[in-house]
Amino acid sequence: MIKNKKLFVASLALIVISIALNFPFPHENPLGEAALMILNIPIKSADGFHFTGVFILLLLVLGMVFLHRSLERYHLRSFFAVIIIVSLLPPFLAEAYQKTLADGIYAVSYVKDESLCKFEMISEETLQGICELPFENYSNDEVSFTIGFYERYLTEEDFQMLSLVNSGEPINVKLLPKEAKVVRIEKEIDLSQIQNHFESGEAAYVSIIIKSGDKNRKL
Repeated sequence: MIKNKKLFVASLALIVISIALNFPFPHENPLGEAALMILNIPIKSADGFHFTGVFILLLLVLGMVFLHRSLERYHLRSFFAVIIIVSLLPPFLAEAYQKTLADGIYAVSYVKDESLCKFEMISEETLQGICELPFENYSNDEVSFTIGFYERYLTEEDFQMLSLVNSGEPINVKLLPKEAKVVRIEKEIDLSQIQNHFESGEAAYVSIIIKSGDKNRKL
């Protein structure tokens, strides 16, 4: 079945590397993007060209070419098998790790697509922000952490919104073992020192950072 062992091993190595770079844990962004951000290497160009995604795709294509050339038969089956593995394995492994081996904040799941923040002016210089953030603790231990908010995409024309919730006292959260709950955060934000600001609005898919000691996760 295998006619060239060196090409076969090289193909597996490239496919495994592409899977690892696309692994969505411990942060929201895949490991490949997180590594580039740590090194201050841009992951996107000014016109939206996604360097990390293209690099991972090139590794995967090259790995599949090597795999095709290393096999005597089952070329089509191997092609579809690789596509399925690369698409489904990273999120499955991340979820399985969280539910079995992870501890501390690494065992905390954040349901981002159910999160929501609403903002409304309650006086001339005071903005009220109310956020609802769903979490689940998969571990058998109590987990405590703080929450910080950040703007995922902010251009010169945009107003600060989510990051305003960081003002004032730190936001502390405690999750009991195996507990799932929606954390409700209410903040009154002083806008007297902010010249240009919005008066009302809401944000879904809220971007947060959870921290515990020297550990943090960008979600």
